[in-house]
Amino acid sequence: MEVQIDHYLVLGLPSGEEGSRLTEKEISKAYKQKALELHPDKRPDDPNAHENFQKLKSSYEILKDEKARKLFDDLLRVKREQRVRQSQYDTKRRKMMSDLEERERSAFAPDPEMKAREEEERISRKLKEEIARIRAMHANKGAFGMPAMKKDASSVGKEGVGVGFSGAELDKEKLLRVSWEKIGEDYSSERLRQIFEKFGKVEDVVIKSSKKKCSALVVMASKDAAVAATRDFCGDPSNPLMVAPFQQSSATPAAEKLPESGPDLGNLVGAGFHNFEDFVLKKLQTV
Repeated sequence: MEVQIDHYLVLGLPSGEEGSRLTEKEISKAYKQKALELHPDKRPDDPNAHENFQKLKSSYEILKDEKARKLFDDLLRVKREQRVRQSQYDTKRRKMMSDLEERERSAFAPDPEMKAREEEERISRKLKEEIARIRAMHANKGAFGMPAMKKDASSVGKEGVGVGFSGAELDKEKLLRVSWEKIGEDYSSERLRQIFEKFGKVEDVVIKSSKKKCSALVVMASKDAAVAATRDFCGDPSNPLMVAPFQQSSATPAAEKLPESGPDLGNLVGAGFHNFEDFVLKKLQTV
C-alpha cells in the first residue's frame, strides 16, 4: 500500500522532520544516485529489479510534487505523534486512560485516539488522490497511454506515431497523404515539416515505415495550404515525394481534382497504410 511506504527511505534519504526539510534539489540528486544503483540494466540477475526500480520512480514522483509531499509529511507527523504517545503509556496507564477516555466520550470530550485515527484516514485518503492525480498527469503527457516523451524525428519516424496531435474535430481536408520509396534520401518527420511549411503552417507529421516504402500523414493548418501542397513538386529530385489529399473535398472543382489516371494511393503507400490511417484517425478523435 503506497501510503504506508516511507518514500524518503526508498530514495535513501532521512525521514521524519529531517526529511521534510530536504530541498527539491537534494531529493533529485538522491533519486539519480539511487536510479543508477537500482536500474535493471545494472541488475540482470535480480528478478525484482524492474519492480524495485518502478517503486523508486513512484516515490520520487510523489516527493517532487509539492502538494503530495506536504500530505505525506503530515501523515508521517501524525504517525510519529502516535508512536510517541504509545511509548509513554505503560499497561496500567493505558488502562487508566482508557477508562478516562470512555467517560469523556460518554460526556462531551472527543476521543483523542479516534480523532488521530480520523486525521490519519483523512490524510491517507488525500494522499491516495494526489498519487492518482500524478499518475494521470504523467499518463496524459504520453501518446495513446504511453509514457510522456519528446516528439522528435527519431521517435516519430521509427515508431510511426506522433505525439503532438490535438484530436478535437480533425478536418480531413487539411490532411495529406505522402509516400516515397526507400531509396536515395530518406525523410524524417522534421524534414517533411520543413518541406511542407513553404505552403503554410504544419500542425503535425505521422510517419509509417516499411522495408521498401515509407508513407506519412501531414496535417496542415489550413485547407488552402493542403491544396497548394498537392500542386507543387516536393522533396529531393532523387527521391520525390508523392503527395495527395487524404480526402477529396466535394466542393473542389473538377479541374483541381486528381486525374483518374493518376497514381493509386493504395499502391503508393502499401496495403497496410490504410489500416494505419484508421488507427491514427481514431486516436486523433479521442485524444
